[in-house]
Amino acid sequence: MESRPSVLDEYVVGMVNARRPRICFVPTASGDSPAYIEKFYAAFARFPAQLSHLAFFGKPGATTLRLDCFEQDLLEQHVIYVGGGNTRSMLAIWREWGLTKTLRAALKRGVILAGVSAGAICWFEWAASDSATPGVRSAPLRCLGFLKGSCSPHWGGEPHRRRDFHALVRSGALPSGYGIADGAALLFTDGRVAEAVCANRAAGVFRVELSGDRLRETPIATRALGGPRLR
Repeated sequence: MESRPSVLDEYVVGMVNARRPRICFVPTASGDSPAYIEKFYAAFARFPAQLSHLAFFGKPGATTLRLDCFEQDLLEQHVIYVGGGNTRSMLAIWREWGLTKTLRAALKRGVILAGVSAGAICWFEWAASDSATPGVRSAPLRCLGFLKGSCSPHWGGEPHRRRDFHALVRSGALPSGYGIADGAALLFTDGRVAEAVCANRAAGVFRVELSGDRLRETPIATRALGGPRLR
C-alpha cells in the first residue's frame, strides 16, 4: 500500500528465522484482485523469499497454492500475509472452505500471521468493519477470535473509523480494543501485545476501553522503525 519499499514489510520478514522464508499472500478480501496480487509480488520481490498466494477465484498460476491441498501448503509457510478489502465477505469464504481451522493450526505451529486492513482486524474476537457500507459507517463484526478484544484499522486516515469505534465500545456493542493507524503495526506474541511499531512519526496505535462509564483512548508507546520509541 506504500509508495516506496515498506519498512513494515521488512519488519515482518525480519522476524523469520530462515534464509529463504516462505511467504504466502491471501487476497480473499479483494476478491483475489489480479492487480493486488501483482502488487504483492512486486513489493516482496526484493526479499530472498519463496513467494506464493492462495486464491479462491480465477484460474491458478505457477505460484498459486492448489485448492485441493492448500491446508498442508499453508502449514509449511513461515508467513501468511492477508490483504485488505471486504472483511465480512472474506471471513464467509474462509469459513466455507475451512481455512479458519488451518489458520489456527498454522498459528499453533509458529507461522507468523500478518496483514493489512481486513488482514489486520480479522485475527481479533471482534472488529469495527465498514464491509456493509464502505467508507460510511463501521459496525461490529465477529472475527476469528485468535486475539482477545476488538480492533479498528485506518485510525485517523478515514474520519468515521475513530468516531464509530468510540461509539461502539462506549455502547458495549464492542469490547475494548485497539485503533491502528496506517503506517503502524501491532505485534502480538502468545496473545499479548509485544510491541507497537510505525513507519512514520504520524502513525500510532491506541488502546480504547471503558473505565467505569468513561471512555479512555490511550496511545501505546510505539517504536519508529529505524529510530527510538515514541510516546
